[in-house]
Amino acid sequence: MKFLRLLFILFIVQVQAQQGGMWIPSLLKGMNENEIKALGGKLTAEQIYSINQSSMKDAVPQFDGGCTAEVISPKGLILTNHHCGYDNIQNHSTVEHDYLANGFWAYKMEEELPNPGVVVTFVVKIDDVTKQVFEGVNGLPTEADKQKKIQENIAAITKSYPRESWQDAMIRNFYDGNQYLLFVVENFKDVRLVGAPPSSIGKFGSDTDNWVWPRHTGDFSLFRVYADKNNRPAEYSKDNVPYTPKHYFPISAKGIKEGDFTMVMGYPGRTTEYLPSYAVEQIMNDLNPARIEVRDAALKVQDGFMRKDQAIKIQYASKYASVANYWKKWMGEAKGLKKANAVGAKQKFEKDFMDKVVAAKREAEYGQLLPEFKQNYAAIKDYAIARDYFTEVVLRNSEILSFGYRLFQLEQVYNSKGEQAFNDRKNNLIKGFEPLYKDYNAQVDEKVFEKLIAIYTKKSPQQFLPEAVKNLNVENTTSTLFKNSKLTSFNGLKDLLSGETKTVLEKLNQDPAFALVKTIAEAYNKNVAPKYEELNLKNIALQRTYMKAILELSPKSARIFPDANSTLRVTYGKVKGYKPMDAVVYTPVTYLDGVMEKYIPGDYEFDLPQKLIELYNSKDYGKYGENGKMPVAFIATNHTTGGNSGSPAFDANGNLIGLNFDRVWEGTMSDVYYSPEICRNIMVDARYILFIIDKFAGAQNLINELKIIYPTEKKGKK
Repeated sequence: MKFLRLLFILFIVQVQAQQGGMWIPSLLKGMNENEIKALGGKLTAEQIYSINQSSMKDAVPQFDGGCTAEVISPKGLILTNHHCGYDNIQNHSTVEHDYLANGFWAYKMEEELPNPGVVVTFVVKIDDVTKQVFEGVNGLPTEADKQKKIQENIAAITKSYPRESWQDAMIRNFYDGNQYLLFVVENFKDVRLVGAPPSSIGKFGSDTDNWVWPRHTGDFSLFRVYADKNNRPAEYSKDNVPYTPKHYFPISAKGIKEGDFTMVMGYPGRTTEYLPSYAVEQIMNDLNPARIEVRDAALKVQDGFMRKDQAIKIQYASKYASVANYWKKWMGEAKGLKKANAVGAKQKFEKDFMDKVVAAKREAEYGQLLPEFKQNYAAIKDYAIARDYFTEVVLRNSEILSFGYRLFQLEQVYNSKGEQAFNDRKNNLIKGFEPLYKDYNAQVDEKVFEKLIAIYTKKSPQQFLPEAVKNLNVENTTSTLFKNSKLTSFNGLKDLLSGETKTVLEKLNQDPAFALVKTIAEAYNKNVAPKYEELNLKNIALQRTYMKAILELSPKSARIFPDANSTLRVTYGKVKGYKPMDAVVYTPVTYLDGVMEKYIPGDYEFDLPQKLIELYNSKDYGKYGENGKMPVAFIATNHTTGGNSGSPAFDANGNLIGLNFDRVWEGTMSDVYYSPEICRNIMVDARYILFIIDKFAGAQNLINELKIIYPTEKKGKK
């Protein structure tokens, strides 16, 4: 009996200790609390999210719209990734003062650097407004009518929702449009750079190691949030003071071990966990290969220039990293989806779903969902491929084409809204173009253009291309365009946009780069965009109904979490290694020894600062080492994605133990299909962050600001 009772207890613990999922912090009571406890966590739902008292959510803001940060001091000091602060570090860098290469540390608050345009957003409150959003929607005849009414309701609710004058409100949809939540937020706009290690630490391994384990990157940077005298959001002012947070996180230097509980909070950007198998097949076989091919070509050109010229390296560092990030992610995603047999798993789920539909006698409502998905995804395939080639070539990776497209949109403003709107947009465009040209090199872009336009003319579905583009002589076009277009310099652009409206339009249409973009864009807008939008709208409606059916037909115990949509989420798991392939096993922690093993003097990706080498050689790890070694990074089973960059990783008690910055390559498919067997998030160990701030940078002013929990026995050398 004792044996049977033990088996029963072990079975219950395994069932409750499930991992994966991106959970809404205001809805954790019940199942999620039980799972957290089963995994070893000691945190309650109220400690994580509360509107009646300070809680963990008050110290986890979104950083600049695309990353996450956490408050780590009572003076508004925040921690995020080096790659999240990269643009700002780059903007402050020059050849003479290269903070990317040498790092930056403010040893006094007066030395902290302002960053115009950067916003840090704290969540104050989350409220369910689903009923209000759907008022007057269900009786409307078409999907377009329904979407229009939903947007009207959202605008009205957002405007009227009660909040303080310095707060904002936004509404986001969940479960593919079956639920709507309103977020009251505070947007702080005075954010100053406090510290960043040199890229040889903060970006160590660069693109070779991106999405890879084992990892040895000190991917962190420090900023400070400033507020007005009332501790409220304010634009930058010398009179502002450091923000006093409602909550901030102690940092644990006690360390971690395999099997320890971990929890991550942050703002994951986009997942599609409930797509049907037909969509997953299309992503694997058609869309990702197209995107990868374009970015691969662009990156090879840029990399060649960056390795030879320091000025170009500074200009293109941030752009290159941004393009490379998803290029490599898509490759890993395809590999992971194949390894996990995600299509097969989806097909099994769909069979089980149809069994539930039949058992519930709901065939009339839900019986045709999967056949309609199959038909629609077959119909949209070529349009989706054409859309991705257009997006990757024209809008994202060839700068002269992306510049030209903005001017094409300017001409469309004139055609649709008239001269006043045209002039307003023109003046704003000129201001917006100036920083873009600061980081533009026509020589680099010419070679990128030549590679990408060749791919576009050959690989984009031919039935949608204009004849002039199908028969393009790539070499002659490239040479002529870059010799004669005024879009190759900021002065040339300003000259194009100077004069009366009629004159400007005439000059634009005579420019060869603009003319090419216009030809491509008009064909795309005529042949691709309308049909793609029509079919995509059908898929959106089907997906909403499919999600509604999944929610209705699943038992209450089912772990159905909403897809990521850049709103605050909680995910939990354990420190754990993994086995990516036969005979390969990865342990969950890396050390400074591994950094030294990868070290290549003078290399673009694997060089190291001399001081770090000296600290390693002397084993001078201060209070942060462990058994004579310096921990650098670790992995766990937390379910993360883009937007979780900079997310805090917590121990069982809610102390900061790490900083999320990546996922393992084989596990990037977690955006589409999460598997606890191979999906791992990668975190900088908090001890490595403290070691770099303290021993490498000597920034005692920052160490003194922090609440650090040290182990009872010191394990490293002082």
